[in-house]
Amino acid sequence: MYPLAAAVGLFLFGSIVWHCEKKKMGRKFFVGGNWKCNGTVAEVKKIVTMLNEAEVPSEDVVEVVVSPPFVFLTLVKGLLRPDFQVAAQNCWVCKGGAFTGEVSAEMLVNLGIPWVILGHSERRLLLNESNEFVADKVAYALSVGLKVIACVGETLEQRESGSTMAVVAEQTKAIADKVSNWANVVLAYEPVWAIGTGKVATPAQAQEVHYELRKWLQDSAGAEVAASTRIIYGGSVNGANCKELAAQPDVDGFLVGGASLKPEFIDIIKSDTVKKNV
Repeated sequence: MYPLAAAVGLFLFGSIVWHCEKKKMGRKFFVGGNWKCNGTVAEVKKIVTMLNEAEVPSEDVVEVVVSPPFVFLTLVKGLLRPDFQVAAQNCWVCKGGAFTGEVSAEMLVNLGIPWVILGHSERRLLLNESNEFVADKVAYALSVGLKVIACVGETLEQRESGSTMAVVAEQTKAIADKVSNWANVVLAYEPVWAIGTGKVATPAQAQEVHYELRKWLQDSAGAEVAASTRIIYGGSVNGANCKELAAQPDVDGFLVGGASLKPEFIDIIKSDTVKKNV
């Protein structure tokens, strides 16, 4: 009984310490909307209109980035309010050339696209992108001036076997081995079993992994990187569960899938307000 109580106490104390570090480093709440392979011109314009008309906290409080399919990037960038930013959903691992169907990081920079999502579980699992390949893409994108939302996360089988942190740490280590400056990296923890399934990690489950990820960053990249790097959660986030998740001290925002196409995305952006009461 006493060892368990001590362990729980240590975890809570650690969370409080990291929360204090967060306050000192001033991690800005981050909400990304991943539209995936969805939309027509008319539908995209409707979503952008919804975003443009929304009353949300200022960009000094919440950083909002939406990620439409490649074919709509310039359309969205041209129509979207200036306090919201745009991200690509992927880019190639090196400079452009004879790589049919790929889009280079340089092309995104040329279009004025500031962000890119890399290592999403759908690309890792469906297209067999390895940890090393994702890490190479992250490093190259950063080298040409892009900011990166780097995704990590475990499958249901891996969680049930108790290997969540081993998997997530291995994915993060591959990136850390290639990246020395984390200033332009947002780390997205997305448990694969919660993406598009309607299942969502409990606030305690999300906080536990985020806390352990931050601890891993401290041990591997230093206290400053650990305290300043934003770790966001993704996996069936919606208007109903976002506030409880956002209240967790190590959850610095969200990467939202299906709900980013709906009006409830505005509620998710506003969920940062719970941080004032934590």
